Amino acid sequence: MNMYQTKKTLLALCAAVGLGGCGSLDIGDLNNPSLDDFRDNPTVSGVNSASTGLLLGHRAGVSAPNGYVAQLGVIGREAYVFDPADPRAIDEMLGPVMDPGAAAFGGNYWTAPYANIRNANTLLAALEKVAGLSDAQKEGVRGFAKTMQALDFLVVINTRDTQGAPIDVDRPLGADLAPIEGKDAVFAHIAGLLDTAAGHLDNAGDSFSFRLSTGFNGFDTPATFRTFNRAVRARVAVYMGRNEDALTALSQSFITANAPADDGAKAAALASLNVGVYHVFRAASGDADNGLLSTTVFAHPSIATDAETAGAGGPVDDRVTRKTVKLNAPVSAADGKLTTDLRFTLYTSADAPVPIIRNEELILLRAEANIGMGQIGAAADDLNYIRTRSGRLPARTDITAENAVDELLKQKRYSLMFEGGHRWIDMRRYGKLDELPRNLDPNVPPHAFFPIPVAEVNGRQ
Repeated sequence: MNMYQTKKTLLALCAAVGLGGCGSLDIGDLNNPSLDDFRDNPTVSGVNSASTGLLLGHRAGVSAPNGYVAQLGVIGREAYVFDPADPRAIDEMLGPVMDPGAAAFGGNYWTAPYANIRNANTLLAALEKVAGLSDAQKEGVRGFAKTMQALDFLVVINTRDTQGAPIDVDRPLGADLAPIEGKDAVFAHIAGLLDTAAGHLDNAGDSFSFRLSTGFNGFDTPATFRTFNRAVRARVAVYMGRNEDALTALSQSFITANAPADDGAKAAALASLNVGVYHVFRAASGDADNGLLSTTVFAHPSIATDAETAGAGGPVDDRVTRKTVKLNAPVSAADGKLTTDLRFTLYTSADAPVPIIRNEELILLRAEANIGMGQIGAAADDLNYIRTRSGRLPARTDITAENAVDELLKQKRYSLMFEGGHRWIDMRRYGKLDELPRNLDPNVPPHAFFPIPVAEVNGRQ
């Protein structure tokens, strides 16, 4: 890997100060020990700080107006970012070329994930030398760190797809660069990391030695964190087309689908669907806030125009009215080529969390796995569960093998709207990118992947 990494202080590794919503982490003064000191003479506090720091590393760039959720949302025609000071959110995201030399537009989602993966490898190596942690506590760190590595690799391959990505990145600085592996190999590596991590978590005892953020409330012990690990494993299995593996992982996750559908149970149903793990933010000095409520971020108009209604003349899909609001007047950009009158209401404050994975996605992943196995009845049950509980739409009685995928993609579109690029990733997986609108230029199709950064390319020449 050509990460241009140099020896930095341990604070660059763990960055634990100010983790959003976490409260006091009880981290002592580390006096800026060097990376070599951490590797050779790790302390319990250093290991615990570095563990917590992996959350910050994975969160980097998620919620910025030019970050992961927004950029993948723009390419997937969920969002517009109208920033007159930086037109690249239109010119590059919707135009013909993304600049591989630009860190924030085109070259993103490479260096930061790989830096965090490298930090996890450093932590895992230091774990072998630290005194003061029990074997079970060390297993907890291993299970957590490898799960986080899997999530970071997933960011890289979700944005690079058929271009592939390096896997063998735990190499000494100055060593030959790791080869770029194909997409299938990267997904297999991610699945292996998650499975290995689950084995560590099985032997991790009742508690972690470090603290997780409040985004992991309910998933902050080895046993409950394992259900999160299995949820991510199910997503990866579906992406790989391994439907039986997905159903097995889902059976070990936190999936639940037993909320009543009546109007009186609406709040409880939504609360159940929202159970999951989140990135958390804090609008305070030293921490990051959620920038997705920026006044430059808007919802794509097709969200409303494509939405289903509950019968002729009935109310529109509840997810539209719950997650967007109509503006008093339309806004435009690109000389009027792009116009919308919708804004998102998903993120209402700078402290608003961003989902990593929720129960609602798990139910839809189960439907997708069952469709892949030809078990349409079971898939229809889950799709109708989402229709009636989340969309407040009537159940469909006509779901068949011929229309199940389209129904699945529609439900995923509205259930996972503007949460993490799901629309773009899903439409690409099913070969349907050309069905997305071409509002800027009818001759320019949606991007299928982000470019590999030019620094990485040059380092391989």
